[in-house]
Amino acid sequence: MKSARGRRWSVKGRPWSLRRRLVVSSVALVAVVCAVIGTVTALALHTYLYGQLDTQLAAVAHRAGGPPPGSTPLPRMRSGNDLGFVIGGGQPLGTIGAKITDGRITETALSAQRESTDAGPQVTPESLDTAQTAAVASLPLDGAPHSIDVPGLGSYRMQSVATQDGTYLVGIRASGAQDTLNTLVWVEVCVTAAGLAAAGLAGTALIRISLQPLRRVAATASRVSELTLHRGEVALHERVPEADTDPRTEVGQVGASLNRLLGHVGSALHSRQESETRVRRFVADASHELRTPLASIRGYAELTRRGREDVGPDTRHALGRIESEAGRMTSLVEDLLMLARLDSGRPLSLDATDLSPLVVDAVSDARAAGRDHVWRLDLPDEPATVHGDAERLQQVLANLLGNARTHTPPGTTVTARVTGDRSDGVLLQVVDDGPGIPPDLVPYIFERFARGDASRARSAGTGSTGLGLAIVYSVVAAHGGRVWVESVPGRTAFTVQLPSPVRAVPSQDAASDGLPDGLPDSQRSLRFTTRS
Repeated sequence: MKSARGRRWSVKGRPWSLRRRLVVSSVALVAVVCAVIGTVTALALHTYLYGQLDTQLAAVAHRAGGPPPGSTPLPRMRSGNDLGFVIGGGQPLGTIGAKITDGRITETALSAQRESTDAGPQVTPESLDTAQTAAVASLPLDGAPHSIDVPGLGSYRMQSVATQDGTYLVGIRASGAQDTLNTLVWVEVCVTAAGLAAAGLAGTALIRISLQPLRRVAATASRVSELTLHRGEVALHERVPEADTDPRTEVGQVGASLNRLLGHVGSALHSRQESETRVRRFVADASHELRTPLASIRGYAELTRRGREDVGPDTRHALGRIESEAGRMTSLVEDLLMLARLDSGRPLSLDATDLSPLVVDAVSDARAAGRDHVWRLDLPDEPATVHGDAERLQQVLANLLGNARTHTPPGTTVTARVTGDRSDGVLLQVVDDGPGIPPDLVPYIFERFARGDASRARSAGTGSTGLGLAIVYSVVAAHGGRVWVESVPGRTAFTVQLPSPVRAVPSQDAASDGLPDGLPDSQRSLRFTTRS
């Protein structure tokens, strides 16, 4: 079950690479830093600008209501009415003034600039309309500055001033300060976006360079994983470069640990190879030495059974069983000797070999040994030439056909098929319509002494050693090919793929069927069925 952390570092179920995680984390950290700096800057500028507005607003309020009680009175700047201070000297354009009497606004004024034909622009007071007056009336009468949006005029900074003549509301424009803040925010957003893009590009390049030692360590591990370590002699020379094994760095610690692990694995593989070599040598020597006494046992048993001396039926039966078991033991010893020689890498007599006549001979032999089966041939029109050892390939065919004959009931149809003219080589198939191989046995069918269930088990007296398919696998592997099996009830197919040499163009007088001269017509047929 995936953890919540694993789910966070994935997109559509696919985990992120370390490089992507580091780049995203660094860019996110830069974004957080930029956001904090931008927020603090905007708040500081907001406080500064609105502090200046509040200072100007306090000056306007001082002119509107006079000095606080008990202080030295300052001259009033009124012109014509109680709100004349809005057009007094030093007041910013757009200053709002309003007087509240008996809880309602009785007078309003706005300093506005008008064009004059004789004296140039003049600042004159204007009254507020109904909507503007309602907005101004919403100002709390607590004497503190407040921000209010006045319809048609924009944002204002306003406060109330209580005097002996009544309560006055004064306000100045805050649009300039707000525009400055908006400009600062847009600049910060643009600069942050550009900084994030630059941080992403620079971070990707720097992290890619920083992860190169880790990629070299991973490449070493990948090369080791591609080696065939489960069999044969293995020379494990792959190591992490010395520059990537510095224990003062994290990657160096991983590289050094991997080198130590590869050293231990190499030692274990060397020990395993030595042990296997001793076992193979022992099996080969024992098999070779056992051939002579087994032949002697069979010979003396047969000589005794066929001698002139009168022996009882029990003794004759015992001598027959001794011959049978000695023959089976001889077959087992021969198979073990063959596997030992193949395991030791003894070279084969490789040559351009046509599979078709080999298949014809093998099927003919199998038909003679198993007349209760139906045997079929499926051969190509052209020669199916492979680069192989004819004697060993004949043994592969004999083992596959013998396996089909031994482990299928009478009446089973067995087809030997050859498919040439393929880019990946020549295919040889032995297909039967028997009961099939148990699914749990299929992965181990080519192992030595593999045994199936009762439907395909070795019956008494057949002489099977359990090494036939193991010999098939070893011989095919020695030819540089591969073999596999596909089995379901009613169809079992053993397929052998062998490399084919570059074929020459056949001459005009070559046999049209691709088989050698002198074969009988019954064997020359591409498809025939025999059953006794």
